[in-house]
Parts: sequence; C-alpha cells; structure tokens
Amino acid sequence: MDSNTVLFGVIGDPIRHSKSPIMLNRAFKEKGINCAYAAFHVAPNQLEQAIAGVRGLGFRGLNVTIPHKIEVMALLDELSEGAKAAGAVNTIVNENGRLVGYNTDGIGYVRSLKEEIEPSLTGKTIIVLGAGGAARGIIWALAQENPAAIIIANRTESKASELAASFSLAGKVTSIPWSDLQEACKQADVVINTTSVGMSPNIEKVPLDPSWLRIGSVASDLIYNPLKTEFLKQAELQGCRIHGGLGMFIYQGAYAFEYWTGQPAPVEEMRAVVMESLSIK
Repeated sequence: MDSNTVLFGVIGDPIRHSKSPIMLNRAFKEKGINCAYAAFHVAPNQLEQAIAGVRGLGFRGLNVTIPHKIEVMALLDELSEGAKAAGAVNTIVNENGRLVGYNTDGIGYVRSLKEEIEPSLTGKTIIVLGAGGAARGIIWALAQENPAAIIIANRTESKASELAASFSLAGKVTSIPWSDLQEACKQADVVINTTSVGMSPNIEKVPLDPSWLRIGSVASDLIYNPLKTEFLKQAELQGCRIHGGLGMFIYQGAYAFEYWTGQPAPVEEMRAVVMESLSIK
C-alpha cells in the first residue's frame, strides 16, 4: 500500500467469517491494480457512521452483507434498477462522492445455480427460506427466469408476506406460513436457504428438516463457509441434488469488481484462492 492505494471493504455483523478480502485482494493483484480491501465489523447502530466514513475517507467501493443490505439503501445517493427491484444493496460504488447502490447477489446466485446444478429454471416451483436482504435480490433474479412459482417462507410470517407483496409479479411470488412448509416442500423443485442458519461457527444447525425435501429436487444454500453445510449434507442423504453458496459468492464479487474497476474479473483466480482458504479449516 502507498498514498495512491484505492480503498475498498465489506461491512457486516458478523464479518469475521468473510472471505471477501482474500478474494478481492487476489483479484486486484491479478489485474495489477493498486487497491486494498478489508473487512469491517459494523453493528446496526453504526451503519450511518460507516457510510459517512466511506464518503469522508474516499473509499472507491464497499460490499454490504448481513444485516445491512436493506437499511443501507436510505443512506445512498442513487440506486440501480436492479437494486430498486430487489429492494436491497450489496455493492456500493463511490462515483466522486456520489454513492450508488447495486445488487449483485441475485444475478450472481442465478448464474451459479444454472451453471452448476439446474440449467433451466423455467416452469420450476422454488421455495425461498428467509425474507432478508439476500432473499430480495435472489427472488428478483429468479423471477427473470420464468419459474412457475416462487414461495417465500420465514419464521416471522409477516416478513414473508410483506416481501411477497413487494413484488408485483401477478401472483408468481407468494408466501406461506412456516407451518405449511413441510407440505410445500413435497412439490418444490428447488429449495433455497437464504438465512444464516448453518453458517460457521454454528455449523450443526439446519434451516428446516431435510427429510421434508423431495427426492431429486435441488437443495441450495447461500452459505459458503462451510462449503457443504449440514443442511446440504442431510439433503444429499435424502436423495436431493445439492448446490452450495461458493459460486454465488464468487460471481457476486466478480460483478462488484467489474462495477468498481471497469475491467473483467479474474474469476478462476478468485475461486482458487477462496477454495484454498477454505481447505485450511
């Protein structure tokens, strides 16, 4: 680093588990760009101060993770069409003091899902577990793939119904009470965990009973640390096809890198360094 180094970071609560600094610093190195990227623990009551710090210190960009993806929107100057539609921001670009919010979660996730496990989502019934910022971005991107239905389930039922109502997609996005989830899983082609349940260090937890899943359906988890969550392990034993969160993590970071730098992201190098870091655990 020197006085010309351009600064980037990721904010969240918790944040110690994040592999974003390893991945993005490798990307900058591969491209020969004088940039540095760090992780910052920001509690909800510190969010406004953190965004003011981005402006004051001249950070070029920021990634935003749980639990700030929705609340951060009110602190920005402009939102991309994708961020508006998703109702959540995970990437911020500082355009000469003007902070612009984007959502790369959804497009990164769908690209990974289609490349790795389910090439076509047309006509599929998809259940989304959780109603937070990550779920919003993913639901918006999934809706572009013409599925038969997207069903949201959340332990706080009102959050699920509010999220479903925020998408004006002619009834394609609906919600159900958590008590109806077991029955719904019997008809689902894809079940996606967008919650933090099962994330390191609480790796023994599962977001639902995997025995509810239909044989041959896809069990997908946004969590990438651990690479194979307990939810995915048990779903695989039930005869499901499984899809972890690493691909989404790589692609959302790649899209962010491209927004920040205007250069193609070194995707394979980014994937390699994250895999290497996870294998140490």
